[in-house]
Amino acid sequence: MLSNFQFLDYSILFFYFALILWIARWASKGEKNLEFSSVDYFLAGKNQGWFVIGASLFASNIGSEIILGVSGAGARGDMPMANFELLASLVLILFGWVFVPFYLRSSVYTMPEFLEKRYSSACRTYLSVISVLAYIITKISLIIFAGALVFEVLGIPFWTGAIITVLSTGFYTVLGGLKAVIYTDMVQAITLIFGTAAVVIFGLHQLGGWDEMILIIDKASLTAGNPSTDHFFNLWRPSNDTEYPWTGMLFGAPILGIWYWCTDQYIVQRALSAKDESNARKGALFAGYLKLLPVFLFFIPGVIAYALMQKGLIHFSLENADSALPALIKEFLPTGLKGLAIAGLLAALMSSLSSAFNSSSTLLTIDFYQKYNPGVSEKKLVRFGRIATVVLVALSLGWIPFMKALMGGGIFLYLQSIQAYIAPPIAAVFLFGLFYKWINARAAIITLWAGFGLGMLRLVSEYLMGAGIISLSKGSLLTSFMEINFLHYAILLFVVCSILLILISKLGKPQDPETLKEVTFQLNSKKEFVWSNMDVKITVLLAVCVLVLWWVFSTWGIA
Repeated sequence: MLSNFQFLDYSILFFYFALILWIARWASKGEKNLEFSSVDYFLAGKNQGWFVIGASLFASNIGSEIILGVSGAGARGDMPMANFELLASLVLILFGWVFVPFYLRSSVYTMPEFLEKRYSSACRTYLSVISVLAYIITKISLIIFAGALVFEVLGIPFWTGAIITVLSTGFYTVLGGLKAVIYTDMVQAITLIFGTAAVVIFGLHQLGGWDEMILIIDKASLTAGNPSTDHFFNLWRPSNDTEYPWTGMLFGAPILGIWYWCTDQYIVQRALSAKDESNARKGALFAGYLKLLPVFLFFIPGVIAYALMQKGLIHFSLENADSALPALIKEFLPTGLKGLAIAGLLAALMSSLSSAFNSSSTLLTIDFYQKYNPGVSEKKLVRFGRIATVVLVALSLGWIPFMKALMGGGIFLYLQSIQAYIAPPIAAVFLFGLFYKWINARAAIITLWAGFGLGMLRLVSEYLMGAGIISLSKGSLLTSFMEINFLHYAILLFVVCSILLILISKLGKPQDPETLKEVTFQLNSKKEFVWSNMDVKITVLLAVCVLVLWWVFSTWGIA
């Protein structure tokens, strides 16, 4: 594809990289050129405003694998996948109003540290180990792999693309810590939005507008094997749908969302950098508004690519629909817009990877190094954080040779399922722990491990079945177990974990209420809730926007 690049495309990419590196260099300087403190390096000085926080939340969440996946869903007519993006907006409301006050009040650096304050050291260790392993084995690996595939589609060899991705992102993450990450995230979010918006506008214009695109899809649906038009614009499927049942979407997906948006260090660390509670909440709400955009900026380009394929203007296979957006960029976009679109993909890639590096480094430093070396100096904490990031970069580079083999064997796909199966017990422990002081530490750690065991049982069963080691016989208990949709399984696992948490707590002794004042809800709080508050108004408007989109993209709307 680089042979299709013109001077303007190269210029746009050069300007993008130059701007990112300049911002990273600026952020890597301590206050008045003094040495970084741990607050500066891991929490960006705790003086960040809502715009930077919201943009960073959005950019760190949107990786190239999400863009390619959602646009691929658009090309296949699988619009329910876009529900994960809309539901995130509602979960971010919960994050801003419910979780943020507790996190800021407790003055923690990490989510495992918060669990220790609420429950015990054992709970902290569990979450620390699970989080770091999940980041290294799944999140970092998936981001690098998806990024390398983007480079490969663009004509750059897999190895070269992966190395460029890791080294360039690791460089500014090591130097500037969270401050460098969130300020580069802000620029990358803007680049991503403008790049994908330009693709949508140009694509629709070349098709002849929205109505012409619908006519093309209608005509294509008459051919056997092509999805019907309503599949492209309907967020809701029947409850017995094997992939996206509405019951699973409405009740199961929020459980995964609470874990990811409200308890995962990868996300929460940005809110911890806020100058105050109001800025943290506004940042979460701003990110909620930004999460409305993927339906239009990522999903619709996939639909456009499908329509262009029907007209014979671009070429890709629906069996590999994730290549729809790269094909659209490679074969159809004009000079200049091509460079801007690729800059948007690179922005998504680098922001997600830098966030993964930084959050993993923070966990290793605060939950392991500082915990077992109390009283260590600020300088040594920052130095260990930088060393930890360098080690993560090295591990990522060492992991690259195995990625294609894992992907080919299907193991890599199963590794990503780990995140879905570890979410319910963590979400239950955080939610119940915030609102009920009688939930105790013993119940929490038993629930975490029991939930992890049930999640791994499903994960291992999926792998053994996929590898052909075990087979399913009709009507067997194992068949019934494996036929449960993964979102329905998340609901079931959350209910089981909640019951376990409640029963064990009721049978045991509650913790000392005096030690839980900063980490649990207090009914006698003196803080008044003002309905005229601007935060309330933008919260209500955000919820209304989600409801409107749910109606528009349904059988009552345009589907």
